[in-house]
Order: sequence, then C-alpha cells, then structure tokens
Amino acid sequence: MSNDKTPSPTSFEASLSELEAIVKEMESGELPLNEALEKFERGIALSRQSQQVLAQAEQKVRILLQEQGQETLRDLSEDSELK
Repeated sequence: MSNDKTPSPTSFEASLSELEAIVKEMESGELPLNEALEKFERGIALSRQSQQVLAQAEQKVRILLQEQGQETLRDLSEDSELK
C-alpha cells in the first residue's frame, strides 16, 4: 500500500502543508476507504519525517547553546511572555 511515487516534500514547511491538506481531505469523510488508507499512510510518513527534522533542529540548537556555555534548553512556561 506504500505510495512510493509521491516525492518527499523539500522542506519542513512543505511537509506540514501537505499534512494539513491530507487531514482536511480525511476529515471530509468523502474519500473511498482505499484512498483514505493511502492518505493515512502518507500522513504518517510526513509526520515521522517532520519529527525527524524537528529533532535535528533541536540538536543543532543544543550544540549552539553548549558552544556558548549554556548547558540546557528550558521549556517555556505557560505564564511566560514572549517578547
């Protein structure tokens, strides 16, 4: 059921855009079962690819912070303001 003919998006943003389109199509409830399964499979692949890209970006940030002497990333708290 793999859809190897579909090229991988070239960027994180393209992956996210394609994933959003897939979600909209699936939420419509109008896809035949076979097509819905193919879209679901593609969505899972895009999600995994995006998670890998985010993990790589986080690792790069960690490296840059370590180079500047800051050892850890801090989570944003719900009450903190971004300025």
